[in-house]
Amino acid sequence: MGIAVWALIVYLATILTWATIVKRGIGEAMIVGFLVLCLFGGADFFALVGTGLGEAFKQPVVFAAMSFTFIGFVLTQTGIIHHQVHILNSMLGRLRGGAGYVSTLASAGFGALTHSASANAATIGSVTIPWMERSNWPKHIASSVVAGNSGNGTVIPPSASYLILVGLATVGPNIDKNATLVAMFAVAGYCVLWRLLCIFYFVRRYKIAKVSGEELMPLRRSLKQGWRSLIVYLGIAVPILLTVGAGAEAIARLLGDKGPDAVKAIDILLWIPVLLGILSLIIGRKQLPSSPRAWYDFIASTAPRFKDIGATLVFSFAGSAVLLALGLDKQLRDALTGLNAPAIVTVLIIVIIIALVGGPLSATATAATLGGGAFAVLVAAGVHPALAVCAIMVAISTEGASPPGGPSIFISASIAEVNPAKTFVPLVVFYVVPFLIIPVVVAFNLLPIPH
Repeated sequence: MGIAVWALIVYLATILTWATIVKRGIGEAMIVGFLVLCLFGGADFFALVGTGLGEAFKQPVVFAAMSFTFIGFVLTQTGIIHHQVHILNSMLGRLRGGAGYVSTLASAGFGALTHSASANAATIGSVTIPWMERSNWPKHIASSVVAGNSGNGTVIPPSASYLILVGLATVGPNIDKNATLVAMFAVAGYCVLWRLLCIFYFVRRYKIAKVSGEELMPLRRSLKQGWRSLIVYLGIAVPILLTVGAGAEAIARLLGDKGPDAVKAIDILLWIPVLLGILSLIIGRKQLPSSPRAWYDFIASTAPRFKDIGATLVFSFAGSAVLLALGLDKQLRDALTGLNAPAIVTVLIIVIIIALVGGPLSATATAATLGGGAFAVLVAAGVHPALAVCAIMVAISTEGASPPGGPSIFISASIAEVNPAKTFVPLVVFYVVPFLIIPVVVAFNLLPIPH
């Protein structure tokens, strides 16, 4: 193996050790890992530091990921997410096990807007776990559903992990970002479908009843109170409709000769968080602060959310640039060729490694440390670049459900007041193993996926 492959191994080991054994924050672990990585350049240590940080500060997706962190806070504080959950409950609550379906779809809706597995489990779990328990869901299964569904926050784009992955030096130049985003939405849809099938099984396996009609708000009333909360999804739909497919073609024709170039210049990873932010501030304005001091306190309360995500973003891109400078992409391809392994074995190995690393690390850190190398190996094995990104993201999304360290497991277990260990088997069976199989199916294009 070349020096870049050894550098990657030491880089991963350093981050894992710093985060899990030394028990420091993942942001600090990324900084230490980056400095250790640069040591592999020998006399070029300072040159590599400059190269890495220079690349990191050029990345526009840093803005997008940081924006989503703030938007998620606004959506929760203004009650927009809770209105959406009430609408879903009015629609599906009368089904057998309806609270489980509501929990799954609500986590998808929340995941599409805020992209945090832990926040997903905390926000959706606090509302739906009590409903599930009142309709005879076993506590450990209700907890497992919420923890397993929290992966929606990672797999539905454009999550911070997705933005890190497509921004890496080994990935970004080799994909069509708009087409890859559409493919990722399609794959995320399949993941949500699997989670709904799990609910269908649980309802019959545990003979789950309907939620009491007294606990359900009539749909007319929930829509009257919360219809404005659904408007935020225009922030996702409009940029996609204007830049992909028939919408993009219509805009291009309207603008004449420069139309195609103008459409390509629209960066949807920039405009989605901008529009989501504007819409959430408008819709939730009555619940937002009304004085300068209140605004200061409101914004200051978001600071802890940015500490780790900011450092993770910057130093993940910096580390990726250094690995590329050391020749990682070529060395990984050479190592793969030397193995002579069938493509399906290669994909399985990559997916399992990602899931194993994703347990102790966060999804963003996993994307940062393994994403570039995994992408290079998958593409070298013959996987389409867009599908390689999708397969990696599905594997990363097991973070919240991977025992024993997934934070979502402990969040949902604390809400359900159940021993977290009781959720480990159902989580592995229904929310980890299937999400190691789905990436293989995706990589070999065995499902209809636009790409």
